[in-house]
Amino acid sequence: MPRRLAVLAILGALLAPLAGCAAGPAPATPTRSTAPAATPTPSASSHIPVATPTMVPPPPAFDRAALSVDDPSSLWVVVNKARPVSPLDFAPPDLVEVPVAHTFVPRLRREAADAVVRLFQAASDEAGLALASNSAYRSYEAQQRVYDSSVASNGQAFTDRRTARPGHSEHQTGLAIDIGAVSGRCSLDPCFGTTPEGLWLAANAWRFGFLLRYPADQVAVTGYDYEPWHFRYVGTPLAAELHTTGTATLEEFFGLPPAPGYP
Repeated sequence: MPRRLAVLAILGALLAPLAGCAAGPAPATPTRSTAPAATPTPSASSHIPVATPTMVPPPPAFDRAALSVDDPSSLWVVVNKARPVSPLDFAPPDLVEVPVAHTFVPRLRREAADAVVRLFQAASDEAGLALASNSAYRSYEAQQRVYDSSVASNGQAFTDRRTARPGHSEHQTGLAIDIGAVSGRCSLDPCFGTTPEGLWLAANAWRFGFLLRYPADQVAVTGYDYEPWHFRYVGTPLAAELHTTGTATLEEFFGLPPAPGYP
């Protein structure tokens, strides 16, 4: 019996350390931190201001009412078979001789005369072309003589397609000029439009403030047969606007009725 007790005592002594390991305290449960989570530091690029696109205002619309189309002293006056010069005996007060090659000494309003000089010089400098004036300002009385002479030679129907009646001619405003070649080739003839001079004028006259007034495809509007030699000064702003918009006649641009015949 004492021996058995001794054995048990020895076993107890050996098992005691193992029991201590098994019965040790449970590992501590992690405690959730109450400190706020750190806010991410924004990168340097996030502080770069984003440029707001600058709105570029559109260019102002062309003011079609800036000048009168009725006042004969206006650069934009519209004269046709339905719109006579008013008064009928109007004569521009600022007529000057135009120092260019000519058939008859040309006179035009000063601004138009200066533009003609620049136009002729550009034709020479840019294309080696020699231009000449065939006709410019004509008074009411001069237009009466031109018209009557044509009627006597060609009849009234033919004349009304080619020559304005007195009081209805753009030439009376001092803003119209008939241009030809110094050589005289195709002067005052539709074939002028096929010459180097006629082609250059059709493409470039607008740069100097001129409009080819009677195009071939606008007879129903203008009332006149094709005249590739007849150019009307309207000033560079309007000429550029007509060119940019592709508008062929003053009637269309200003919303005026066509004038195929006299009232």
